[in-house]
Amino acid sequence: MTRVAVHPALLRWARERARLSTLELEPKFPKLAEWESREAQPTLKQLEAYARATRTPIGYLFLPKPPEEPLPIPDFRTMAGRNIVRPSPDLLDTIYTCQERQSWYGEFAQVTGQPALEFVGSMTTNAVPVEVAARMRQALGFDLDARRDCPTWTEALRRFVEEADRAGILVMVSGVVRNNNHRRLDPEEFRGFALVDTRAPLVFINGADTKSAQMFTLAHELAHVWLGASALSDSDARSVPVQAVENWCNRVAAELLAPLDVVRAELVRSEPLERTIARLARRFKVSTLVILRRLFDARHLSRQAFERAYDEELKRLASIVKGAGGDFYLTTAARVSKRFARALVESTLEGRTLYRDAFRMLGIAKVETFQELGRSLHFQV
Repeated sequence: MTRVAVHPALLRWARERARLSTLELEPKFPKLAEWESREAQPTLKQLEAYARATRTPIGYLFLPKPPEEPLPIPDFRTMAGRNIVRPSPDLLDTIYTCQERQSWYGEFAQVTGQPALEFVGSMTTNAVPVEVAARMRQALGFDLDARRDCPTWTEALRRFVEEADRAGILVMVSGVVRNNNHRRLDPEEFRGFALVDTRAPLVFINGADTKSAQMFTLAHELAHVWLGASALSDSDARSVPVQAVENWCNRVAAELLAPLDVVRAELVRSEPLERTIARLARRFKVSTLVILRRLFDARHLSRQAFERAYDEELKRLASIVKGAGGDFYLTTAARVSKRFARALVESTLEGRTLYRDAFRMLGIAKVETFQELGRSLHFQV
């Protein structure tokens, strides 16, 4: 039986990269400790299984030393105030997948004569967040009047995504890598990212995060689009980033969702905090977390009171049981963005894109699934 002389450092690198411990891997690889100490060597079949388990390209394990895997976009994430050094394979694969989709759509937009989007990169961090938010609301059609017809803030979030899609932005919301439900994305690693392009701006939202967090993430990443700055982020309504770009995007996002002057005008003296939060969440059709942030910005809450209330609200939201999964085809369209899905189905049916390439970018494997997706998007398939 052929053994492979793989360097122990590569085995450890693959395990740590996948954020797996030896205890998690030893049931399937009982000799892992021996492999890592060079007391034994795996067979080729065992090494291939180990590569799959750690989501590592098999070729990497034959290198003389662990490869560098720099993120392809600026990284503005922090965890407990420290930069996160090593991205997981799930995060890397998600970014690479989105870059491929963006590249395809950019070519499609150019071939079909779609003009460059003027709002992409139209702002700088010197611009006043209040003015930037006003322009964004106008471009997106997501002002307070438009939200008034939404019965809940979760419905407003759905409309927010649709309006961004209509404006020309590819908004992808997914909690897994492609369509692989066994590869769940970790909200503690990242909440979203923006890939800037004048014809195919793309915003990815970690769908494994809470709905309440997703609304702020979407607004934050859209601010990156207007700034013209691609970025990987983990900002939320609570954070006050030290980076100038992230701080600016957070301020724009908060103003976009709940204009501070309107929030101040809505405050009622001596009203209990819980009632204020619920009332303003209904008024602005945003999450309660966003309202808490705006109450702090309006100096209605002290920092200590804000932190305490935010922690309590996070616990309350975490206790709410999530519903079961929805329609597969609606979910797939949301994961890749309806704009992208429509364009890819159209191009494939017209023979300009290979079915093989379409399947890969959509994360599906069967012709029947593709055809049903097309019908769900109102194509005659």
